[in-house]
Amino acid sequence: MAAKRSSYGHLLAWKASYRLLLDLYSVSQRWPRHELYGLTSQVRRAGYSASANIAEGAAKRGPREFRRFLDISVGSLAELSVGLRLAKDTGILSIDDYNRLRQKVRDAWRLTNALARSMRRAAGQQSPSHHHLSRPSV
Repeated sequence: MAAKRSSYGHLLAWKASYRLLLDLYSVSQRWPRHELYGLTSQVRRAGYSASANIAEGAAKRGPREFRRFLDISVGSLAELSVGLRLAKDTGILSIDDYNRLRQKVRDAWRLTNALARSMRRAAGQQSPSHHHLSRPSV
């Protein structure tokens, strides 16, 4: 284990979540003004939470706490997938943007889950069954 775990910028899961967040902000700037405090805000918060929880977890003292924050990040990605689907189905989000963001959600989910699984294996723990669920179905 590294001497200090406060650095998160090297983590592939964080990088993927942050790239997703940047793209999400760019796309959602074009969404209707009347959604600013509704769907736009909710989707942005979920995207922010996904990357922020990885960063916050990396700053925690032990791997158990870090894994808990990774679980929260995965939950935020699932929440984000619902928001993106709603935006697509209501015509707010184009199919092209939806497909690109959906792939980024899947990539972030896969990498975050892989990081959590590797930490569990390193600690000699079995992954809980909810981590074997399929990717968010954006």
